[in-house]
Amino acid sequence: MPAPSPAPPAAPAPAPVRAATPTSSAVGAATGLLDAFRAGDRFLATPTRTLLAHGVLSEVPHGTDPIAERVADALAEARAGRHAAPVVMGAVPFDQDAPAALVVPETVRTGPALASDPLVALPADAPRAGDWTVRPHPEPEEYAKGVAAAVDRMWNGEFSKVVLARTLEVTGPDELDIAAMVRRLARRDPCGYTFALPTHPGRTLLGASPELLVSRRGDRLVSNPLAGSTPRSDDLAEDVRRAAALLESAKDLHEHAVVVDAVHQAMAPYCSAIDVPTRPSLIRTAAMWHLSTTVTGTLAHPEVSALEIASSLHPTPAVCGTPTPLAREVIRETEPFDRGFFTGIVGWGDADGNGEWVVTIRCAEAEERTLRLYAGAGVVAASVPEDESAETAAKFRTFLHAVGAEL
Repeated sequence: MPAPSPAPPAAPAPAPVRAATPTSSAVGAATGLLDAFRAGDRFLATPTRTLLAHGVLSEVPHGTDPIAERVADALAEARAGRHAAPVVMGAVPFDQDAPAALVVPETVRTGPALASDPLVALPADAPRAGDWTVRPHPEPEEYAKGVAAAVDRMWNGEFSKVVLARTLEVTGPDELDIAAMVRRLARRDPCGYTFALPTHPGRTLLGASPELLVSRRGDRLVSNPLAGSTPRSDDLAEDVRRAAALLESAKDLHEHAVVVDAVHQAMAPYCSAIDVPTRPSLIRTAAMWHLSTTVTGTLAHPEVSALEIASSLHPTPAVCGTPTPLAREVIRETEPFDRGFFTGIVGWGDADGNGEWVVTIRCAEAEERTLRLYAGAGVVAASVPEDESAETAAKFRTFLHAVGAEL
């Protein structure tokens, strides 16, 4: 009797998607991921970790179900396919009914926070000199008119706050070096949230946001709303004076209190305990001072994901206004462009509901030779149009510095 044929070899198991937890604190572990980023990858650096993702295992589909449910289904499907610890990465637009750009990557490499890596202090390569064309949309004068019209409506009692944005289109002579721009953004503000990810074929959303919408780690929730800002100064004494003045500004303190109250009210139903400081503190980026409050809570319902809570918080008065429905209408009537992913949400989440979701500000969309930059300012009844124009100009500097252009 002939010997039985050997059994065919078992099909190899799919490579696991690594858990989104830091795996090494070695010098260079975080900056190595930053330096390895290439256009088409997905990169996210937060104050707790650095992630670099390659490939797409699955896309989160567009649909009428809440985005958190669709993400949970995609992660559950990946886990059922023997991917032990899948994560989702990407962006949700300002209009949550519009298509998101969320995927479960094929592989995710993780490292510690950039700020913990001593090598992040090394300077990034300077941008190459180039002949940049800068086109504002709308023009600063038109933007100031929109602010003035909104202020008049507030004095008439129609609403109490609206965030109005403007854009810059920056075009260079050569195709953009996205990886170099991301390195400059990350090294300039390593304590913030630096991100870069594809949103459409040939288009990349990149930025360096200072504002955490919500994070969840186990049963601990954190939100860090920012509202009320002033530009930094290169002169140390003037910089300190501006920071101190911001802490005493009645206009900015009121604007900030409105945002913190909205975050508190939206988070409270998810929490068994919540702590909201009575007064804001200051945080700084390379370009701006911001009033900041860190809201912390204990999660009451373990099945609720960070993204579900982020979706309930979004958009806060910090990026939209109050009351929200009317502020949205004012934005649609005043801004001559579609915000897209600007003032949306960007971040990561895992199948256990943990994650970090950030407000998509200090950002731009890159395509071939052109960057479209976005910046907004909170407008209240005490706002001065020229001051809001100056604030948006200061916020643009984050990106103009990264490309070597001037406003």
